Amino acid sequence: MSTPTTQVVRPAGAGHETLNVLLLCLLILAVAASVVAWRGVSHEPEPVASNQLDARRDLTASEQGIYADLRVTLDEIRLLREEQQALPTPQHLADEGFAPFARDASSISRGGHAWQLLGDTAYFGHSQSSSVAGSFLMRLSSDDQAAPDIWLNRGGDLQTPAELSDAALAAAGWKQIVAQYDAGVTREHRH
Repeated sequence: MSTPTTQVVRPAGAGHETLNVLLLCLLILAVAASVVAWRGVSHEPEPVASNQLDARRDLTASEQGIYADLRVTLDEIRLLREEQQALPTPQHLADEGFAPFARDASSISRGGHAWQLLGDTAYFGHSQSSSVAGSFLMRLSSDDQAAPDIWLNRGGDLQTPAELSDAALAAAGWKQIVAQYDAGVTREHRH
């Protein structure tokens, strides 16, 4: 029989492998940082006109909620107008449960607006608590594809607007709410 042989295998030095992996990681981080710095673009928000408010930056949380509710309810109002050949009354919208017209805990906590229909072109929501949310005016156009035309006035002693033109509203202290969708909100996909 043959005699068993014992062979001793010494571990390779891990110092060189660790150093190589560390250098590779640093190289990857340096390349990634340079790509981000090179491709990064600063997106400053577009300024709005003096008679306008940005829906994301210039409204309180309560006002943003009412603004969002008005935009959503606008589609329902347009459908009801098409069916009935007239704008639905705020009471009808409240009975149907459409926010912000419905009198619920949410509408009360957002300023308790008293809504009224102005002619056949606008809804006016007078705030009962202007420190929480200002009063709203939503003008409707005959074009069902038109963007919502919503105005805000934070004045405490506000009266129902008599004239609904842009110039008259701006002169009375109303500010039009605009929604800007820039790169700060959505991502640009360049292909």
